Amino acid sequence: MTFGARMLKTGVAVTLALYLVSWLNLSSPVIAAVASIFAMQPSIYRSWRYLIDQLQTNTLGAILAMLGGILFSNEPIAVGLVCIIVIMICLKLKMGDTIGITLVTVVGVMEASGQWEFALNRFALSLIGILSAFVINIALFPPKPRVQYIKQIRGTFDQLSLLMRTAVSDEIKESVFRGEKRKLEDTINSLVDKYKLMEEDQKKLKTPKFSQSRQLVVYKQMLTTLRAGYDVLEAVEQHYFQAVRTPELNEEFDQHLEKLIKFHEHIMLKFDDKLKPNSLEAEQFEQENDEFLRGMLDRYALQRKGILRLSIVSAQMYEYGHQLERLNRLADHCDSTGEA
Repeated sequence: MTFGARMLKTGVAVTLALYLVSWLNLSSPVIAAVASIFAMQPSIYRSWRYLIDQLQTNTLGAILAMLGGILFSNEPIAVGLVCIIVIMICLKLKMGDTIGITLVTVVGVMEASGQWEFALNRFALSLIGILSAFVINIALFPPKPRVQYIKQIRGTFDQLSLLMRTAVSDEIKESVFRGEKRKLEDTINSLVDKYKLMEEDQKKLKTPKFSQSRQLVVYKQMLTTLRAGYDVLEAVEQHYFQAVRTPELNEEFDQHLEKLIKFHEHIMLKFDDKLKPNSLEAEQFEQENDEFLRGMLDRYALQRKGILRLSIVSAQMYEYGHQLERLNRLADHCDSTGEA
């Protein structure tokens, strides 16, 4: 695990919350510290959304806790029942992420047994922690999911390139291949999460410009293409080696995989603004991709044994090539940052 900005900001937010509690001369500062830890979010939009949601659910939770404290005092059963009611309301309002801090507020307020001054103190502590995290998240190293996304795209492609070039040639150890493939899957899933953060920040915080919307299209296609490449590896592992093959067929598959990953590499260099647009190259690749699939279909027509397994692999390779063609068209119309 590497030390990141979010770790640093969480520590700073806790420190700020504790200082504010001390400055305001409030009791039980640990509630503010816990609230600031939960409130640290990975993007500006989610920080803002979390703040708004917490204001609503904390206010509602504090009111219910006050009523519960007045009616039932701070009996354990009463506290538990109020917590259940608050959880149900949060889920009904689709604010499940706020449940943790809201319950901290509920328990703290019910401890007061109906004493509104004490309850208000507990409510204020939670808000101090949430606001501390919100301010620090924006002011100190604000989240930049776009920069992280592009950097991770490059690293993910390097992982895919290694596995693709050794998938059929059987040069890599089986245990290493499976381990690296699992890492690749985890990385792609992480990219999916980062893309969602970018999409939220761009579409929900402000009205995006056309160029920004086009960037999202490019980034989504980058992700879709990587996923298609991973699906090729999955098909090879599940079906290719279980089918009956000849050395010539192995060579044919290996060569086409090399063409696929090489074309992917060329496209990434275009996004890095290192290669010129080349429509001739794209046309040649599209023709070779079509010829590969047609050649496999002709071969399958003459060979019954192993046809289904190899056809699955061939179809997935063709799909990867199709996604590469779409990505290449975008690369030919965008600069290095993905802008039109």
